[in-house]
Amino acid sequence: MAQGTVQVTHTGTSRWRRRTGEYASLAAALEAAGDGDVLTVAPGTYRENLVIERAVTLRGPEGGIGSVRIAPVDGVPLTVRASATVQDLHVEGQDSAAPALLVEDGTPELLDLRIVTRSAAGLEVRGAARPTVRRCTVDNPAGVGIAVLDGAGGVFEECEIVAAGQSGVSVRGGGHPRLERCRIHHASGAGIAVTGEGSGLEGIGCEVYEIKGTGLQIAARATAHLVDSSVHRTSADGITLDTDAVLTLSDCDIHDIPENAVDLRSRSVLTLTRSTVRRFGRNGLSVWDPGTRVDANQCEIHDSTGDYPAVWISDGATAVLDACRVHDVPDALFVLDRGSRVDVVDSDLSQVRNTAVSVSDGATAQLDDCRIREASTGAWFRDHGSGGTLGGCTIDAVQTGVIVTKGADPTIERCTVTSPAEAGFYVSAEGRGSFHGCRVTGSGGYGFHVMDGCRTSLRKCRTERCARGGYEFPEDGPVAEDCTSDESGVRSLPADTGTVLTVTQSGGLLGTVPPPRASVAPPPAAEPAPPVTERSSQDVLGELDALVGLESVKHEVRTLTNMIEVGRRRQEAGLKAASVRRHLVFTGNPGTGKTTVARLYGEILASLGVLERGHLVEVSRVDLVGEHIGSTAIRTQEAFDRARGGVLFVDEAYALSPEDSGRDFGREAIDTLVKLMEDHRDAVVVIVAGYTAEMERFLTVNPGVASRFSRTITFSDYVPDELLRIVEQQSDDHEYRLAPGTDEALRKYFTELPKGPAFGNGRTARQTFESMVERHAGRVAALADASTDDLTLLYPEDLPELP
Repeated sequence: MAQGTVQVTHTGTSRWRRRTGEYASLAAALEAAGDGDVLTVAPGTYRENLVIERAVTLRGPEGGIGSVRIAPVDGVPLTVRASATVQDLHVEGQDSAAPALLVEDGTPELLDLRIVTRSAAGLEVRGAARPTVRRCTVDNPAGVGIAVLDGAGGVFEECEIVAAGQSGVSVRGGGHPRLERCRIHHASGAGIAVTGEGSGLEGIGCEVYEIKGTGLQIAARATAHLVDSSVHRTSADGITLDTDAVLTLSDCDIHDIPENAVDLRSRSVLTLTRSTVRRFGRNGLSVWDPGTRVDANQCEIHDSTGDYPAVWISDGATAVLDACRVHDVPDALFVLDRGSRVDVVDSDLSQVRNTAVSVSDGATAQLDDCRIREASTGAWFRDHGSGGTLGGCTIDAVQTGVIVTKGADPTIERCTVTSPAEAGFYVSAEGRGSFHGCRVTGSGGYGFHVMDGCRTSLRKCRTERCARGGYEFPEDGPVAEDCTSDESGVRSLPADTGTVLTVTQSGGLLGTVPPPRASVAPPPAAEPAPPVTERSSQDVLGELDALVGLESVKHEVRTLTNMIEVGRRRQEAGLKAASVRRHLVFTGNPGTGKTTVARLYGEILASLGVLERGHLVEVSRVDLVGEHIGSTAIRTQEAFDRARGGVLFVDEAYALSPEDSGRDFGREAIDTLVKLMEDHRDAVVVIVAGYTAEMERFLTVNPGVASRFSRTITFSDYVPDELLRIVEQQSDDHEYRLAPGTDEALRKYFTELPKGPAFGNGRTARQTFESMVERHAGRVAALADASTDDLTLLYPEDLPELP
């Protein structure tokens, strides 16, 4: 057969009527052919626009795949309007407004075609057409790979979209194709897009990957069903559903997605069965809007590569997880906003860096027979209107088992928390909650820790081996009925290890209730801070005046004291008193007396009746900041509670707000502290302290903190004469004396001493005295008979060497 010719084998009703003819063009051959005829095309390039309107077979030569090119200058290269068979052809199109291959009617078979084009679509199926397309390849960097439109259908088997300038597969206008074992990759729109009411797609064993956009996009009442398929390596979300879309995924794998693995909104519905979602940059499942719903059964969501919750349900959406696993993620489930709800049944949440279940802004979570382990916080019900139920759940190896805050009111039933590093159950900031039949074992802190102002109830709960105590309640604490604790982690029990502490109703610590079955005294309540010796303000100011140096500091403290005292007297006289904010900022280098002055300031305020006790609680960043979300608020609250009635002194406060803070939890400590200062403004005086420059930056970047403090008091470095006076005071206190000439030697020593970062001011003076005492002891120990002067006098040679 000559190149560029078409051989047509005409078939009739009987074998002897078969005949063969050759034609110079494809158009002529198609015109001469009838139903059932076979057109074999010789190798070559045909610049014709072909239209097949009869049930013929059009094919390339045997073994010559790709040798026949249909490549007209413009228009549609090949149109099929009949139940024909087209095989082994290479179709090229150049018209950006037309498809390369158009199927308009019939049930044709398209086999082993390669479509290389820069057209509107590589292959377009429309209307009543129902083709079967096998082993076809589409390369169309200018438009859609395969488009199924206007009610068309068809089966596509083992096809491949190797490039598409828009969607790899586009289904709209009621199209409903079936894809089997197809591969769609290197598309610049969605990998697969199904849009419009009545449009649908079924995919079996398909793979969508390397997409510059969304892998699978279902929208506007369209539906899709994928089985044993995968979506991966997209540049946007893996799968999106919008506006009443419906998608079912069975035995599918969505992975290596930089954004949301699955995002659905606007009343869309997703059903996931035995599917895996892994290695995603934002949410594994992102579910938004009322009426939007996810049902996941026997699924696994794991290995997040970002800092976002694995499952996010908000704006009134709902989700159901049944027999699922979520692990190796920053947070497992976040449900927020009124009307939003998540139901989790018989599922595992593990290896969660922060919070396994977070419920906020009026949302609801229901967890039944679930297992939470290796998380920072097991479940956190955050605020008013948020609630739900935890039933029959186990929480193991966490920092805190369950946190309830800010008016949240969940029901916790038959739940067990094992080996929490901090509290098993923690309720604060007017949180509520009902706990029935719950148990805490092996806590590193308290079993149940309920803060002041929380309306919580406990019934038939039990704690075992809790390091700080089974129950920690305020005096007007929650209602507790039939709760027990062995308290073995708090105290050493006698041989009768069966001792059980039981309470039927308590307003305070359960540990204070006498045990009904043993003569062992109950463990004492938490040791209170030692009472501050009651002295008058003048006595305390006298001690302040006795301190070396600090003249400006003394003046500031006296000014504050006078204002408070006069304000108190004006109130007693029925006059208005000026409001005095008592919180202070202390700035200066180490060793300048900041802690000492803070202690005296607390005593002064107590003597004036401003504070109940005036004791000092000193903390720093390590005491306030935890390693996970939630623990920082707990630690800050506990520090504040220890300081109630006194002074909370935060040393090196600037460390709570480092310059490269990122996701640092110091911000959480600051926010918690500011709120506590506002809510309990008369209960605690807060002093923040640190280096001058660092504290100026700290107050600049945290204006909410700066507004809570009345004034800044600067502690200047000690001069040599003041350091000498400190050594003299130390000598008098310890019954030593300075020999003649030693004071001048000390003054010269302190003048020449380097004043770098290691210089400790008053601390350096005390260390100098201690070094002199050590050298004196080494000198005097060698004397056989030491006199009183030998035992008491310090000489210049006892001074340490300058560094």
